[in-house]
Amino acid sequence: MMKTALILAAASTTALGLELTPDTWDTETAGKTVFVKFFAPWCGHCKAMKPAWDTLMADYADSSNVLVADVDCIGSGKALCDEVGVQGFPTVKFGDPSNLEDYKGGRDIDSLKTFAAELKPSCNIATLENCSDEQKDTVAALKSSSLAELEAQVSKESEDRQSAETEFENAVKKLQAQYQQLVTEKQESLAEIKQKYNVAILKAVVQDKKSAKSEL
Repeated sequence: MMKTALILAAASTTALGLELTPDTWDTETAGKTVFVKFFAPWCGHCKAMKPAWDTLMADYADSSNVLVADVDCIGSGKALCDEVGVQGFPTVKFGDPSNLEDYKGGRDIDSLKTFAAELKPSCNIATLENCSDEQKDTVAALKSSSLAELEAQVSKESEDRQSAETEFENAVKKLQAQYQQLVTEKQESLAEIKQKYNVAILKAVVQDKKSAKSEL
């Protein structure tokens, strides 16, 4: 009976969890400080962490200031994971949705709850509550721009980010090509050395002379 109740409770907790995608990120994170787990369904560490994280998501399901959520890096959230530079699973990040920081704390429920309780609300652009002076200046400058100008900035940011990704990928491809060329040159050099010195016969003759000398 108790086991059944625990299973039902776990199912209920999971149902309250929120899985973010590129389409829902901006809407769901607006005006909130976020605590997000980027995961892969097959990842063993992700599975081990899931019960504690699901509990935390349930605890903050109705919070107006803090959003605790999941992002599936293999499924519909892959673009988000690429954007924030996820390299391993699970990766947990927190803070301003536009400037996430890496979470380095424990992954048990007590550690997660303690950390989440200390998260500060993010800057509210409508009321300027919780905004630093720098953020207030940025909000004022952006609000003085037209919608067309703001949309142009958003588009330019996306283009610049894509350009950075493309530049990185091209550089990696160039390095891979250079590496392969170095491997080929090394193999050719070793083959030439082997042929030049006829190493097998050379070593055999050296061993023969050593044997002959020891017999004297």
